[in-house]
Amino acid sequence: MEFGLSDEQEQIRDEVRRFAENEIVPNAEEYDTEEKFPHDIVDEAAEMGLVGSSIPIEYGGAGYSTLESAIIAEELFSHDPGIALSIMACSFGTEAIREFGTEDQKERYLEPVALGEKISGAAISEPDTGSDVSSVSTRAEKDGDEWVINGNKMWITNGTVGDFFVVLCKTDPDADSRYGGFSQIIVESDRDGFSSDKITGKLGIRASDTAELILDDVRVPEENLVGDRDAAFLQQMQFFDATRTGVAAQGLGIAKGALEAALDYAQDREQFGQSISEFQAIQHKLSEMATETEAARNLTYKAAWNVDQGNDITKLASMAKEYASRVAVEVSNEAVQIHGGAGYVNDFPVERFYRDSKITQIYEGTTEIQKNVIARELLED
Repeated sequence: MEFGLSDEQEQIRDEVRRFAENEIVPNAEEYDTEEKFPHDIVDEAAEMGLVGSSIPIEYGGAGYSTLESAIIAEELFSHDPGIALSIMACSFGTEAIREFGTEDQKERYLEPVALGEKISGAAISEPDTGSDVSSVSTRAEKDGDEWVINGNKMWITNGTVGDFFVVLCKTDPDADSRYGGFSQIIVESDRDGFSSDKITGKLGIRASDTAELILDDVRVPEENLVGDRDAAFLQQMQFFDATRTGVAAQGLGIAKGALEAALDYAQDREQFGQSISEFQAIQHKLSEMATETEAARNLTYKAAWNVDQGNDITKLASMAKEYASRVAVEVSNEAVQIHGGAGYVNDFPVERFYRDSKITQIYEGTTEIQKNVIARELLED
């Protein structure tokens, strides 16, 4: 079995690392503390092809594979998860357009995102709808050649900075199946009746914009429908292998960053006349953190590689997401412990890694949902 990365993939990692060290690290604390979106850094990332990295070359993107996108996410998140998410999430929702959109939709919406000219978003969750996507209540009704949309969306990434959103709506309330009657519709944020309310006070990823969306008789043209009408639920399911692998890469990056910070601190910090890295208790922590991080890397890369091969990896993707997110929380927790009191304030990045890590166990399917998926796949084998 071949576990090595190609020279090109190693070059991608090196370039992303240099970008993160030069542009992200010096500004990370500021954007986290002020809870503001890093527009300037995102613009620079777009020039490097890091925004919409998986958008095909013919639509202005870099055309990176799932594995290469995972490498990018790992490196960015190992320096600052909040800014990293702001960069990686600029293309949220474009997966649906890429896979199911018309040629006109691809040309109109994908290229501006890849070039950093527009920011997209995916609007699925609602105030009363989280893990149970089938309970979405936002309605879209036809009126002539337009859709009229009403509803609220909650916890939407890029909610106040996005230019358009792929909105999951109920288009057939009388559908026989609880998974039927849903459609995805593109809604531009400058439409009459569209408004957003920024959510502040988040535990982590504070640089990333999160908001509630309010859609009050928002009218969009019929051609904004993405893919087949009433088929959106099944369309959504097709992306989970890739998106959950992407969150696994985020968790891996957080663990990597926390481990590196803890390793540096342990070698610099002295107590009782010696570096604390010489104490066996600290050595055991570091060895366990490194082992767990490497295990998460192998599981994440395996999942990403299989996505690129077109394999059905529902179980593996959920395993990668569940494990890597757990490792992110555990490793960042131990990193704070190694720093002691210094890890409890924002003088060191581990405090931020610790706060940022928790979201990886919540979005894109909670830890509990991942375990349900894994168990279901095991029992069906």
